[in-house]
Amino acid sequence: MTISLYAWGTPNGRKISVALEEMELPYKVTPINIGKDEQFDPDFLAISPNNKIPAIVDPGGPDGKPISVFESGAILLYLGEKTGKFLPASLRDRVPVLEWLMWQMGGFGPMPGQVHHFAALASEDDKRYGLKRFSTETRRLYKVLDTRLAKAEYVAGDLSIADFAILGWAWRHERHKVDLADFPNVKRWYDALFERPGVKRGFDVKLD
Repeated sequence: MTISLYAWGTPNGRKISVALEEMELPYKVTPINIGKDEQFDPDFLAISPNNKIPAIVDPGGPDGKPISVFESGAILLYLGEKTGKFLPASLRDRVPVLEWLMWQMGGFGPMPGQVHHFAALASEDDKRYGLKRFSTETRRLYKVLDTRLAKAEYVAGDLSIADFAILGWAWRHERHKVDLADFPNVKRWYDALFERPGVKRGFDVKLD
């Protein structure tokens, strides 16, 4: 059955299109134009009560019944459970996937997202403090990731949903004012992922 993906061309939307492609799941995209406030439409709020993209509806959910899932991290976990792909079965192996997924959700997303916000402000006075604060934290997070990837091919060892989550935001490194050459292990990881056909398809698919 075909999964409906409600998304827009953002880092969080790309996380899910990449995962769907890598997991070889059939899906169709329903664009939610956040520039036109379509995320506040009552029909979308029925499946995403926090009025954020992405969200999915899977007609072939648990017990063969439809299910909707909102929040990108929850969607990745759901898809990993559904397919048995990119989410280890054993608790010991799953823990690092969960750690790095939560690291992305709690930091490597909110912090560079603030860089996006302040960098776009017209007033130099308005942007100065915010850019200094959030750019410093964003670079710290890139360093954490670089240190991890110095000793692991992927963030949790084997390729996992955590990599897809983090890649969605690393994709915007230029908007973060980050040169990946400063973080060679991140660059190696980033380039290797973009060599994967599923990742390429996930970023090529039109979400908006």
